Amino acid sequence: MKPIRKAVLPVAGLGTRFLPATKSVPKEMLTVVDRPVIQHVVDEAREAGIEHFIFVTGRNKAVIEDHFDMAYELDATLQARGKTKEYEALKKDLPKAGATSFTRQQAPLGLGHAVWCAREIVGDEPFAVLLPDMLSRGCMGQMLEAYGRHGGNVIAVESVPEDQTHQYGIVAVGQDHGQTFEITGMVEKPPKGTAPSNLIISGRYILQPEIFDILSAHETGAGGEIQLTDAMIRLMGQQPFHGLRYEGRTYDTGNKLGFLMANVAYALEREELAGPFRAELEAYLGR
Repeated sequence: MKPIRKAVLPVAGLGTRFLPATKSVPKEMLTVVDRPVIQHVVDEAREAGIEHFIFVTGRNKAVIEDHFDMAYELDATLQARGKTKEYEALKKDLPKAGATSFTRQQAPLGLGHAVWCAREIVGDEPFAVLLPDMLSRGCMGQMLEAYGRHGGNVIAVESVPEDQTHQYGIVAVGQDHGQTFEITGMVEKPPKGTAPSNLIISGRYILQPEIFDILSAHETGAGGEIQLTDAMIRLMGQQPFHGLRYEGRTYDTGNKLGFLMANVAYALEREELAGPFRAELEAYLGR
């Protein structure tokens, strides 16, 4: 069983749900408290042991590459002003030399196409995919543990109310092992009342490299796009898939409510902010 060393982060999306904020600022660079969304996602993967981060970008996303590089003028200014704490924090966040790669998705052809664009950098080894809109502390660590038990392909899932299943990709449950289970089917946004379960695909994947062979056919699905779910369904006929019930909560920062809730949740976890912030919230809500 090969280890999971590389992660693909598709960051080419236009962020139309956050216009006008994302007209000139990538949605992945919007901040949750004081860190860009994409930094939180990289933090999660790095804490789990991921070594190489592959960003699939598009036009006007160069600031993401700059964020994960040195900023000589800023570093020099912080040092000159004695802001050692801030300087050390930036150094800690900086990936190791050669640990990031950037490749372009020239056209918005879907998540499957974005993953396929990383094929030459991933090579012939299993890899992780982390959707940058989805914030979930510790999820990738739980997935790597599940991969160590089962191998194959692993998808993180979470439960939603039955009346919301038509909004998501849904998995069917086979043999159940508790936190993990065999996936026997998948369907993208099933009509109301037809979903095989209430477990949604929540934006974290571990996939075997054979997925690239399937994606290379460039077959389109819903919305005329190359869908990753369609490719996984085909791969399921050849390899095992397991679901991981993520023990935690995912915040979808791709929509306004999820973004706001992520800011609240992450602020309340910060020791220096939790008390004053909670007091301000209670005072506001009590008006």
